[in-house]
Amino acid sequence: MNGKDVRIGACIFAGDMDTMVKFYRDTLGFTTQWDGGDFAEFETASGYLSFFMYSRKAFVQAINEPYVPPKGINQTFEIALWLPCYADVDAEYKRLLALGVSFPCGEPQTFSFGIRNFYASDPEGNLLEIGSTKEK
Repeated sequence: MNGKDVRIGACIFAGDMDTMVKFYRDTLGFTTQWDGGDFAEFETASGYLSFFMYSRKAFVQAINEPYVPPKGINQTFEIALWLPCYADVDAEYKRLLALGVSFPCGEPQTFSFGIRNFYASDPEGNLLEIGSTKEK
């Protein structure tokens, strides 16, 4: 395998597909052709299959292993969503705040290494970093 020729996808295992798909589709604005089943893929700038969701129930049955849920915020991974500039980060924070999204670390911050970001959590506690590396 030549790593530079590989497309990488990120998958979230969802306990409640309906709630999770609605959050990523209706709240965050990702396009999906989800049909109500155990699998949903979302369109991103990289196209489909760069971000997808699979029913946790179906997955644990497929691998024949029990699921042990994390408590609170899932700190085993994060999904980073990069916006064009700092102003977009602030605007998205305000929009999500008005929709009642949870922010475990508070409002956006600008770090000395050039990233402005904030963290949000989805309905199942998965951590989302929403930020930008560009001031303008």
